Amino acid sequence: MSHLKVFIVEDNPVIRQNLVGALEELAPVTVIGHADGAALATTALNVLPPPCDLAIVDLFLRDGTGLDLLRALHEQRSPLARVVLTNYATPDVRSKCLALGADRVFDKSTDIDALVDYCNDLRPQPRHGSAS
Repeated sequence: MSHLKVFIVEDNPVIRQNLVGALEELAPVTVIGHADGAALATTALNVLPPPCDLAIVDLFLRDGTGLDLLRALHEQRSPLARVVLTNYATPDVRSKCLALGADRVFDKSTDIDALVDYCNDLRPQPRHGSAS
């Protein structure tokens, strides 16, 4: 099975480590890198072709915001899939993120299983029992 290459934009090292562990254990995911600020993430991700399949972005970062990164990717028409993982998944925040090109918005406290399901859905499942 092909693994989904993921880049995580999260400034809290404990949350980042826990997220990496959960995703790599529960989904066909390989985390290829991370950034703790918008500027570093923009430099790493706003290239063609994108270095990964999916960016998981927090909103509040060490420098800048996840909205800054989403805006930069949106303005450059990046084909990179991106989702937001935040503690502030209000209807207004969801709307802003989706308008800036996020594919989905997940709440850190309640939607980790949904994020794992989303990652699983991005990669085709292996076929079993095919005739030879």
